[in-house]
Amino acid sequence: MSAPFRSRGRAAVSVTGELLVTAGVLTLLFVVWQLYWTDFTSGRAQAATVDDLQSQWAVSAPQTPGPAPSPGASPSTPAVTVDETPPQGDAFAIVYVPRFGSGYAVPVVEGTATADLQEGIGHYAGTAMPGQVGNLALAGHRVTYGKPFNLIADLQDGDAVVVATATQWFTYRVQSHEIVRPTQVSVIAPVPDQPGAQPTQAWLTMTACHPMHSARQRYVVHALLESVQDRSAGAPASLAPVGQG
Repeated sequence: MSAPFRSRGRAAVSVTGELLVTAGVLTLLFVVWQLYWTDFTSGRAQAATVDDLQSQWAVSAPQTPGPAPSPGASPSTPAVTVDETPPQGDAFAIVYVPRFGSGYAVPVVEGTATADLQEGIGHYAGTAMPGQVGNLALAGHRVTYGKPFNLIADLQDGDAVVVATATQWFTYRVQSHEIVRPTQVSVIAPVPDQPGAQPTQAWLTMTACHPMHSARQRYVVHALLESVQDRSAGAPASLAPVGQG
């Protein structure tokens, strides 16, 4: 083999090696951006949205409170709910989950498009609004973009999921979990997993990708409305840290 040929071969190998190293570095940078930077930026934006909502609600004109459910009454006919569906992308509620920590508060935005889920927890269009009979269906990232449902698999039966609106607090209690295919949309039916059934209760369904770092399946949690409380009465007892409520 001639010296020029060996030289050209070494040069080709060197260039290929440099390209592979560069590709590896770019891939690593993308992973860091996807997993960490989007969490940081979206987390800050979502916290700011929560602050904005709370400020707006604090100065909004008082509304006539609906009748509080009597002790032992079924929550299937809640008092007052969000009456109108907000425009896509607008934040209209805040979700609190004591099991996820005392600092957990994430805005709910209308829609489940990619851009919507970067802003917080997405509300499936056409499903019930907070407190309404039917199924309040929500989607959230398990990783990236603030990962609001990162710990969804840690929820236990009986755990509180509290949804706050401008006028009320809605406390739902976890009833069941399931893992399904992405095409199994019956989980967000008005009566979960019973398409066509007439709802008589107020459900909340949370969905997230499963397993972690994959979109192959969906992890689903169903919760049932337990109580409704006007904001004028203060925060509900269900917001107490896990083990203290």
